[in-house]
Formats: sequence, structure tokens, C-alpha cells
Amino acid sequence: MVVGLVLVVVVVAGIALLTRNRVETGAVPNPYAGYLQVSNVKMSQSDNFAGTTVTYLDFSLTNNGTQTLIGASAEAFFKDDMGQIVQKELLPVKVLKPSKVGSADDVYDLSVSPLGPGETKTIRLTLDRVASGWNQAVPELHFVNLKMK
Repeated sequence: MVVGLVLVVVVVAGIALLTRNRVETGAVPNPYAGYLQVSNVKMSQSDNFAGTTVTYLDFSLTNNGTQTLIGASAEAFFKDDMGQIVQKELLPVKVLKPSKVGSADDVYDLSVSPLGPGETKTIRLTLDRVASGWNQAVPELHFVNLKMK
């Protein structure tokens, strides 16, 4: 009985380790991503109600193209001190709007707050977990799954 229990624990731990850094499939590169310019990158962390640390990556995103962006994901590549990727995440791109009443900031999907040609908006990417080997530098970002109108 003890051997069976140990085997179950080992299998569950193995599945957890193999799937924890997995990037969702279906990330579609798009040449329009070259028109998206990132600036003013700020990283912050806070503890949530569950007692874990949440990492926020806020930045300005400028649409230098001719189409309106109504949806996107960002592939974030976190590296260690040797420049090797220790974590890859596929994150939804959300527009950040500071709250006017002093509570938590609001985030909106790009379909609700599109990014038009020539516009700049503040974007927030939210991570529930970051690998312990991460060098604390801003992750490399690639914009994928772009939807335009």
C-alpha cells in the first residue's frame, strides 16, 4: 500500500514538473507585430489573497501600423543569468486603466478597449508564478495571435 502511494505521488509530481512551463499551443506569429512598439516597461509584484506573489509587467504599447488591434497575446521569455530561457508564458494582452476611486486598477481586453493606428495604451501582463532561476530582467516579448479590424 505504501509503495502504491509513493508511486502515485511520484507520478503526480512528474506531471506537475513537465507541465508547469508549457506554453499554450496555437501561438500564431504575425508580421503586423513589427508595428507594435514597447516602451516604459515597469515590473512590480504583490501578494494576493492566497498568499502567493503575483508579478505584473506594465508597459506602453504603441500601434505604428494602419490597422486597429482588437486582440493579442504576448509570449514572454524569462531568462537566467546565463541567458538561457527558464520559463515561457503565453499571456493575454490587457489594457490597464487606473481606477479613479482609489481601488485596484482595471484591466480590459483589447476587444473592449482597442488600440487604433497611432495610439499608445498602457498594457498589463499578469503572471501567477515566475521561475526561481529568473534573472529579474525584463522578459523578451513576442506578440502573437493578433486580431485586427
